[in-house]
Amino acid sequence: MRPRDWLRLASSPVTGNISKSLLTALGIAIGIAAVTLLTTLGQGVRQYVTDSFSQFGTRIIAVTPGHSETAGMAGGLLSSVRLLTLDDAEALARLPGTEWVVSNVQGSGPIRYGERVRSTEIIGTTPDFSKAWDFPLAMGKFLPDTGGNSPAVAVIGDKLHQELFNRKNPLGEFIRVGGQRFRVIGVMQPKGSTLGFDLDDMAYIPADRGLALFNREGLMEVDVVFSPNTTSEVMIKRIKAQLLRRHGQEDFTLTSQDEMLGSMNRILGMLTLGVTALGGISLLVGGVGIFTIMTTNLTERTAEIGLLRAIGCPRHQLLSLFLGEAIILSLFGAGIGIAITGVIVGLVSILVPEFPVQLQASTFFIAAGVAIVTGLLSGIWPAWKSSRLSPIEALRSE
Repeated sequence: MRPRDWLRLASSPVTGNISKSLLTALGIAIGIAAVTLLTTLGQGVRQYVTDSFSQFGTRIIAVTPGHSETAGMAGGLLSSVRLLTLDDAEALARLPGTEWVVSNVQGSGPIRYGERVRSTEIIGTTPDFSKAWDFPLAMGKFLPDTGGNSPAVAVIGDKLHQELFNRKNPLGEFIRVGGQRFRVIGVMQPKGSTLGFDLDDMAYIPADRGLALFNREGLMEVDVVFSPNTTSEVMIKRIKAQLLRRHGQEDFTLTSQDEMLGSMNRILGMLTLGVTALGGISLLVGGVGIFTIMTTNLTERTAEIGLLRAIGCPRHQLLSLFLGEAIILSLFGAGIGIAITGVIVGLVSILVPEFPVQLQASTFFIAAGVAIVTGLLSGIWPAWKSSRLSPIEALRSE
């Protein structure tokens, strides 16, 4: 049998009744779309999170109050919380290998300039913040290093500059932060958003002023940026030893950037596994549909099979015809699934342009491979039965 004749005979049941073929392939389409779409989105989320963390550097260790047994997530148990102080931060800054130390306390509140008011995030921090996190200034200067008893000064983000001052020079102007009067000494360059936080819609004040503003006795976090010549393992040991000397017990949690990314990757990995399982169920349903329609086609085409056998068509060609039909149905469903994925990915790219999501070439090959395997498994039994039919019995059914 010529390849052209084989393809015509294998595809004619599929193209002869498009509506039935479409319904049969729908399960495969849903399964392929679920797996490819959510895997693609998962890769985009992983890349987005990695880029968001990496833009601040990778040589960072976060110190948070309270001891937690679970690495990778900031924060400790309330029952074991002990204060982290500015003195602790200064002690960590004296450790070998330390490049910058950033103290943090934050909350939300109103920022007022004249009649204009905007509710935003207020960050109480230390002078190393802009260098440690690579937050350059558009004008003015960052918070001064006064060693305590800081002046009431503030640095505002790009969006606050627009909303409160309409891009006019704000340096030397006074704003009210949470009801207290602060003098603007700097404006940050645009930084955009990351992990749901608008980095341009923030105001920065000295850490000791932030503690007083939010009525807190201790810091929420201390971030240590270590030098390139030091490893995170060595730095963690030094920080731990220093804080144990000061606190007398391990009432703090240390989290490296690698641990944060590792935790996120584990969470995304579990989500991907769950999505793959759901897609597998859809593929199973689609496979059952193909098996059912192939069995029905076998009954409807018994006479045709008998005629082919009577004119000398060998068993292996009948087997290949039915397997080909099953594979074509599966590939039809895979094509629909990929098309659905492409449309949704395109919409995501338009609506959320900063989200790094795109269909990889490997996605098409994986989808085709899964479809072919599903078609083979679904069609093997009907195909085998067709090749075993007796020509006389098959023709008699007519």
